[in-house]
Amino acid sequence: MILAVYKELVFIAENEFADIVVVANIIFTPTHRAQKIRISLIDNSFIDIWLTLDGRYFYHWHSFEIYKHDNAPHEQWNFVSTFPKHCHDGSEKNVTASNIPDDYREGVRFFLQKVREKMREMKD
Repeated sequence: MILAVYKELVFIAENEFADIVVVANIIFTPTHRAQKIRISLIDNSFIDIWLTLDGRYFYHWHSFEIYKHDNAPHEQWNFVSTFPKHCHDGSEKNVTASNIPDDYREGVRFFLQKVREKMREMKD
């Protein structure tokens, strides 16, 4: 069940990335189904994570610029070597290969580490 997966990812975010994460919450639909995770960050930005049990996903950092990994098979990105996996880095149109791990635990760690690195770069 996706709720158990989301609970595990909330734990990883809050415990392994406490230096950048304020809180992680599971967002529910009006019918009380787990929909996504919202992670609030120390710079007042946030991350949304959506997963399905059949392997679809997106990890999206809502910051002043776009940073998102997803595996939606949009044909316009079929030139990317990791298609359908791809990364929007800086803008929706700047699409590059995505090396985010397929395992959801490692995927969230990878994504949060990239966000941590980008936050440090912005401070310098």
